[in-house]
Amino acid sequence: MKYLVVLGDGMADEPLEELGGKTPLAYAHTPVMDELSKTGEVGLVRTIPAGMKPGSDTANLAVLGYDPKLYYTGRSPLEALSIGVAMQETDVAIRCNLVTLSEEGAYEEKTMKDHSSSEITTAEAAVLLEAVRKQLEWEGYHFYVGVSYRHLLIWNRGSVVELTPPHDILERKIGEYLPPDKTLFAMQKRSFEILNTHPINVARAQKGLNKANSIWFWGAGTKPMLRSFLEKNGKTGAMISAVDLLKGIAIGAGMRSIDVQGATGGLETNYEGKAQAAIHTLLENGDDFAYIHLEAPDEMGHQGSAQRKVKAIEYLDARVLRVVKEAMDKSGEEYRLLVMPDHPTPVRLRTHTADPIPYLLYDSRKDMHTAAAYNEEEAAKSGICWEEGYRLMDLFLEKEK
Repeated sequence: MKYLVVLGDGMADEPLEELGGKTPLAYAHTPVMDELSKTGEVGLVRTIPAGMKPGSDTANLAVLGYDPKLYYTGRSPLEALSIGVAMQETDVAIRCNLVTLSEEGAYEEKTMKDHSSSEITTAEAAVLLEAVRKQLEWEGYHFYVGVSYRHLLIWNRGSVVELTPPHDILERKIGEYLPPDKTLFAMQKRSFEILNTHPINVARAQKGLNKANSIWFWGAGTKPMLRSFLEKNGKTGAMISAVDLLKGIAIGAGMRSIDVQGATGGLETNYEGKAQAAIHTLLENGDDFAYIHLEAPDEMGHQGSAQRKVKAIEYLDARVLRVVKEAMDKSGEEYRLLVMPDHPTPVRLRTHTADPIPYLLYDSRKDMHTAAAYNEEEAAKSGICWEEGYRLMDLFLEKEK
């Protein structure tokens, strides 16, 4: 028996006037999801426990079957695992975004324009982070390059301070969201002076791209301790993602993290390559479980683009789901397939919410029909809602009925 999760990050949304009162998921042309829903189970699941912030960290832990209340120690420590940073027990890991701030006025008066600096390339970001590192890597603070706009600061003997995600404050003045720690604040402020006129940013502006003109700290946490996925579930597993957070969760859980050439985490990622990687690990490598993570719907939600979010969902359906379903059907292997987001990223809000999200569970062996289609409205009609989202994985792996 094979088990495959296809997760569209932030795919859930609200009905939008520009889409005729439909959500992007309901509006998108998704013939494969439509076919799967005819015999699959459609319902709701709450992946963000009450009292916890709605993030991809807590949500993806829950999807993988780990209770965030027990296992969550912060987002950045999971990313540190992916980068290969060996944290000490007294270290604090902090996400270091390269963001776009408005250029006028004092630092405190600037506006958060873009949390991803037009999804800056890793090559450009590495040069910019090196410029920051040379001037701001003070004793006890160490910068590490990640992917695209997502990087890391390790603070030796640091403290877990309350920090605001940049995607939560788009188009707002940053003054009331700055780090309460004086050193972290000083680093952010000085980074603008280093980066705003850097040759790479001058060239980006000339191309019509957003400058990556400041670092932004958030997601502080301590060294994670995840139980092995194999020990917990009796299944070997692999993660296929372009995002350090998901790679880090996989490494922490003892799963293989598979890199796919051309996988970027953006709208134009290598969808087919991710699908083929899952097929290979399940049918040729012999793994029991594969998890394909697609970041694009979330990024389009943060951009506030309904049409691009629709396109990301259609790409997921046509270029991932279709490919894996055809391959699994052809193989003759029995399999279960779980399609879902981790959390909503509504286009209207441009950030995450903690609302329950729709899932679609398909089993090649049987008919579990509960809905006419796969979207938020049909899932709500089903009457099924898993309030403890981490338990859905036990249902999927047939450990719980």
